[in-house]
Amino acid sequence: ENIHRNHILDVSIVPARLPDSVIENARLLAADIAVQLNVVGLIAVEMFITKENEILVNELAPRPHNSGHYTMDGCDTSQFEQLVRVLAGMPIAEPKLHSPTVMVNLLGEVWEDTDGNPDWAGALEMPGVSLHLYGKKEARVGRKMGHINVVADKVEDALYIATEARDKAWRRTR
Repeated sequence: ENIHRNHILDVSIVPARLPDSVIENARLLAADIAVQLNVVGLIAVEMFITKENEILVNELAPRPHNSGHYTMDGCDTSQFEQLVRVLAGMPIAEPKLHSPTVMVNLLGEVWEDTDGNPDWAGALEMPGVSLHLYGKKEARVGRKMGHINVVADKVEDALYIATEARDKAWRRTR
């Protein structure tokens, strides 16, 4: 489940808070697309779900994708490891989610609003938080500079902690 803000991915929530039938139909659709395109490696299939639970395909990304960054901490193998396996001719593993995980993007605004000094220590004090910074030298509004992943026993807890951790880094209060 992805939430966008200003046409940029803001939050990924895994597992999605959708009916099981919708999740299964989305999984089958993505698998069918991958087979029809003869995909070798990774493909992210971005979908929208209408109010009537109709599935619309928005984007295909044949590469590691921001919406898969949750796999770095929430799964037994990450999307990056899967790509390395494919490129090295090794068998891929069926990824398994070991904990509900939420990813929140860190955009350039976090740096701009904190004079280039986000409170990472404050964010990392929270349980289940992992910080991933991309090492980009210039922060700009809307530029993805990193992300925070949170694993928790319940998806609602992961969502709360992830947004709180980002707010702490951003030095914002609700």
